[in-house]
Amino acid sequence: MSDLHAQNGLKDAASAYLRSAMHQPVRWHEWGEEAFQLAAELDRPVLLDIGAVWCHWCHVMDRESYEDAALAAVINEHYVAVKVDRDERPDVDSRYQSAVQAMAGQGGWPLTAILTPDGRPFYGGTYFPREEGYGRPSFERVLRSLADVWKTRREDALENAGKVLAAIEHGEAYSGRTGSLAMGIVEKLVESGLQQFDARNGGFGTQPKFPHASMMDLMIDLAARTGDERVKQAVVVTLKKMAAGGVYDQLAGGFHRYSVDEQWIVPHFEKMLYDNAGLLGNYVHAFQTYVDAEFAGVALDVIRWMDECLSDRERGGFYASQDADINLDDDGDYFTWTLEEAKAVLTAEEMALAGPYFDIGEVGDMHHNRAKNVLHRKRRLEDVAVEIGISVEEAEQRLKVVKAKLLEARRLRETPFIDKTIYTSWNGMAVSAYLRAARVMDLARVKAFALKTLDRVLAEAWSADAGLKHVVAYSDGSGTGKAVAGVLDDYAFVAEACVEAWESTGERRYYEAAQAIADAMIARFYDRTGGGFFDTEQEGSKLGALAARRKPLQDSPTPAGNPAAAAVLLRLEELSGEAKYKEMAEETLESFAGVVEHFGIYAGTYGLALLRLLLEPVQVVIVGADEPAKGLAAMARARYSVNKMVVGLGPEQLRKDLLPPALAETLPELQWMGKSFALVCSGRSCQPPTSDAEELLRAVRC
Repeated sequence: MSDLHAQNGLKDAASAYLRSAMHQPVRWHEWGEEAFQLAAELDRPVLLDIGAVWCHWCHVMDRESYEDAALAAVINEHYVAVKVDRDERPDVDSRYQSAVQAMAGQGGWPLTAILTPDGRPFYGGTYFPREEGYGRPSFERVLRSLADVWKTRREDALENAGKVLAAIEHGEAYSGRTGSLAMGIVEKLVESGLQQFDARNGGFGTQPKFPHASMMDLMIDLAARTGDERVKQAVVVTLKKMAAGGVYDQLAGGFHRYSVDEQWIVPHFEKMLYDNAGLLGNYVHAFQTYVDAEFAGVALDVIRWMDECLSDRERGGFYASQDADINLDDDGDYFTWTLEEAKAVLTAEEMALAGPYFDIGEVGDMHHNRAKNVLHRKRRLEDVAVEIGISVEEAEQRLKVVKAKLLEARRLRETPFIDKTIYTSWNGMAVSAYLRAARVMDLARVKAFALKTLDRVLAEAWSADAGLKHVVAYSDGSGTGKAVAGVLDDYAFVAEACVEAWESTGERRYYEAAQAIADAMIARFYDRTGGGFFDTEQEGSKLGALAARRKPLQDSPTPAGNPAAAAVLLRLEELSGEAKYKEMAEETLESFAGVVEHFGIYAGTYGLALLRLLLEPVQVVIVGADEPAKGLAAMARARYSVNKMVVGLGPEQLRKDLLPPALAETLPELQWMGKSFALVCSGRSCQPPTSDAEELLRAVRC
């Protein structure tokens, strides 16, 4: 066994997070059969640490505990240590998060759990301090106590492990909990959001505040469909308050992960791909519906930041995240400013505007350093202009200079680490958001990059035989031969991206890819006995808590896999005419109908999928590629609607063999009319073609 312990087992890991721990004195192992076999041979429990490269407190615990030679000796003597990257292995993370929540009442990262040698958890928590204090035991005392429990009271540990594993499986199986599908469910979900809506600051609940992208899309749709002013107010106020807050990067664009306060001022500064993809969709849909230039500006700035910092421009692909900090001794210092730092960059005239507009003062917002300011917009630019005696036009020009100079100065600082890992599911989300933005705002470059990314995902991560991989490429290029099996999210989000690509291009190959991936998703994940989708393959690994079956319903933090899968199946049924897709989608939604209303704002994706099922689909086909065609497309896309599809086709694409089957039947013998035209279809019937934009607008809104 000594040879196995000679080196830290993370030296060959592909994950940037795992590789960052390869020199720690703890004898870490990657998640896998080898580690658990070793634990069984040595008759030791497993210490499981789950974290992420962007997680501040994960790095704190690494420095305090896992880099401490004395504590490492305790771990190495009594445990087999396993470290997991939660982004790389969401299947592992989700189950042990459920376990720790059942044992400790809350989860999060770092996640710390003690397991039996076969992977069943019998104790867990999150961050443990190295030294005792504030009424909390030291991590060393916890580890020694649990090692003793394993040696002297093993039956207690095994009994607790059995209960916890049962709780994991019971908590998200929803077996037999069916209900009828009706619009009332959607209304209850939205009402739950309205009850938590903070009318003063926007958002839902109090601090900490997270974005809820799917619920926002659901509210945008419902407000436009019904004219409900309460719902509209919740959407508009939230989006504007978030965009004015420190949770939004006022200089570079893009959103931080969440706000620690209810006013959206002080964020956790890491920036995640999935958050920005979801929020990009929100702002595009809000602009599409309310034609508010501020929403378009935020969307463009999110794209600007993603283009510059979070994408492989040469090959295609979106990176996973940007860290909050340079090291453990700072807390968002890259993104924040002291008054003196701002004055050193700006002239007195520029500072006269920037100070009140971005609320830069001697006393700032950060608890660790009260001189540090988080840039946020506390006042309207018009009011600041009046106060300092300049016109609004001059203030707007001066603000552009201020932002450019501050951003350039910030770029001279050491930049927080960017995890360049390309995850399949998150790239599916980003591709869909980019394609929607490109269609609504006519952004050819954005569309091109989204398609380049999707083509790379399909080429490098998809195989009809092997299925989807969860990781397209790792951050540093190492370990790319290691395939992590795709989970339900990968299939649902990439299939959705393929449908979006077909809607954006009319190219049949994207429709065919969507159908192939959806069919593989059904074969690998669908529960033909109980309905709904498991999050991992039914024939996949059963190691440890992976034996527990999960059917994800809750949006946290990304859209839930089951309603996302149902939504893409409904879209495919519209295009293919294959009834099986709708039947499976309906069975999936029925599986959760009896419990979903209790999830409130965390069930936005379910609400969107249910709307798609209950509402008759509307398909608008624009034929032509000239300026009149663009005008028709703009009219067709006015107002976000979850059940509306607008596809542009060239005259050469009006061939049945190039169209999805159902659409080919809907458009029998449609001929090029010599000028651009639009056709509105609802269900399986179509209105007469029109080249009149106003007539088209009326037809779409009927």
